[in-house]
Amino acid sequence: MSIAIVSPGKDPKPWLEALRQVDSSLDIQVYPQIEDLEKVEMALVWQHPPGFLRNFPHLKLISSLGAGVDHILSDFEIPHHLPIVRIVDEKLTWSMTNYVLMGVLNFHRQLYRYQKDKDNGIWDMSNPEISIKVGIMGVGALGGDVVDKLMYLGFEVCGYGLNDKKSLSFPYFAKHQLDDFLSDINVLVCMLPLTSETEGILNITLFQKCNPGTYLINVARGKHLIEEDLIPAFEEGYLSGAMLDVFRVEPLPRTHAYWSDSRIQLTPHIASVTNPKAAAPQIVENYKRLTNGLPLQHQINRVKEY
Repeated sequence: MSIAIVSPGKDPKPWLEALRQVDSSLDIQVYPQIEDLEKVEMALVWQHPPGFLRNFPHLKLISSLGAGVDHILSDFEIPHHLPIVRIVDEKLTWSMTNYVLMGVLNFHRQLYRYQKDKDNGIWDMSNPEISIKVGIMGVGALGGDVVDKLMYLGFEVCGYGLNDKKSLSFPYFAKHQLDDFLSDINVLVCMLPLTSETEGILNITLFQKCNPGTYLINVARGKHLIEEDLIPAFEEGYLSGAMLDVFRVEPLPRTHAYWSDSRIQLTPHIASVTNPKAAAPQIVENYKRLTNGLPLQHQINRVKEY
């Protein structure tokens, strides 16, 4: 039995070292030098070539090398019966929460306004804070922690999701209540899983329903946003600015309009990066569970797509 790492563009060495530190007996093969395809029963993947996994005739489990699984589900050649698991890591949650808090606080305390004032030699003490209410789209493990930390800091927060939820400590709007959710907030944070239902959800139609001047933070996936709708949303006053960590094409092309728009703060998909040392134990645990026929950890629902 063998594990295959298939992650073109990612350095596999940290993963090899972390996995073997947990269990030195592991038989691990690394793409593209996979010599024994028939031995592979577990594949660790990130942005694998579509259709490549069909080369493993005895594949029994696919594990994402991160929290997201949309890059796996976009490969329609993966048999529906194959289980898929993802990484759930406290460090991922901690980093993501800190990033979102940074974006919220920078908007609330108008950091970008004061940076411009500094450049122009302006001393303006008027209106130092923007009154905000934050709406989190997607309140699972990551989004739920953001809600908790914002509430701890004293901010008004509400959540939005695709499913009904009860007994939450904060106001929550289900899928059919999207308009009510948007009318209740002026900071919109997208942390939804990327599914066929949520792709393109951040579009001009949604922005038109926002309170004028709403601030957008997207830390989920680039495909949530219809990119050509963002700048028109600024021009029409639906949005006042955005902080973006994810994009449809990464790295973001140098010719992209976002680079030169001062209303957009962007970072290179670093809001929350998987740490191999932190993730390796749960990967090995699932490998052992697979071997022993035990229930898997962090298995996704193929129907819900997350």
